[in-house]
Amino acid sequence: MLVGIVAAVLAAISWSLCFIVPFVIGNYSLFDFTLVEFVFSGFLGIGILCKNAKIVRMLEPSDWLAACSLGVIGYVGYYLAVMGAAVYAGPVIAPAFLGLVPVVLAIAGNLHERTVSWKALALPLALATVGLLLVNASGFAESSASDARSLLIGIPLAILAVALWTTFGLLNQSALAKRPQMDAIVWAALIMVGAGLAMLVFLPIGILAGLFEIPRLGLRWEVAAPLIIWGAALAIFANVGGAMAWTFASQRLPVALSAQLITMEPTSATVLGLLVHRRWPSVVEVVGMAVLLTGVVIAIGVFTRSTNEAVTPAVA
Repeated sequence: MLVGIVAAVLAAISWSLCFIVPFVIGNYSLFDFTLVEFVFSGFLGIGILCKNAKIVRMLEPSDWLAACSLGVIGYVGYYLAVMGAAVYAGPVIAPAFLGLVPVVLAIAGNLHERTVSWKALALPLALATVGLLLVNASGFAESSASDARSLLIGIPLAILAVALWTTFGLLNQSALAKRPQMDAIVWAALIMVGAGLAMLVFLPIGILAGLFEIPRLGLRWEVAAPLIIWGAALAIFANVGGAMAWTFASQRLPVALSAQLITMEPTSATVLGLLVHRRWPSVVEVVGMAVLLTGVVIAIGVFTRSTNEAVTPAVA
């Protein structure tokens, strides 16, 4: 169990690294970083597909289309929204919204197929709402006029990130339900290839729109080293390593514990963001995050108990 917990924490930390990327890549844009990261991820995906060539030859065009579309939604779109939220909303508000992802995903599933009574969710949702209100109120109260304008951009981006990841989760679940024999590693590789292809297709459009700094700054090592190193690091450790670590943890931990450990991601993102900004959280921010995470943990517990009851046969 200890090994599983360590693996889950490492996965959460690896996923939270995207919150600090905008502050360590120099003069390059978020689009530059997303391009580098997902081109690296795409090559990793191609390597995995080559290793599983026998399975790949059995894939249909619809499999490629579904997985590549998921790569655009859950990787490219989500990462751009998350990093934009981190830039504009700061180190506490953006992770706070992302902490709601597992709850929003579960609620969306509950709307589609009722598994939990809404009465059981009243307390955790109330706590999560109060926590978000405290964190956002603190952010606006301590901001200047220009900072407040940034929050008005960052908060919608954080909400967009939650919406994109929820959409990805539901569509991915639906796609895999139609493909019960699909190899999980091959499916993940297809998604990574789709994300890389999407960025390559978008590159000329982005250059014309002035979204990329690579044409101006180039990719000389003395200038682009942080961009390349961080792009490769997140491709390896977050996109591939994070997924593997979480799978490793899920195989060794009870569902109730592994589900609650996902809350380590917004927690570690907040800590890393505060370190980058070189400041301590305010008392209101600490209280707000604590209340929010408490609500998230309770909600995950409610859904987990419901799932366990559904799969446990009745004893005569």
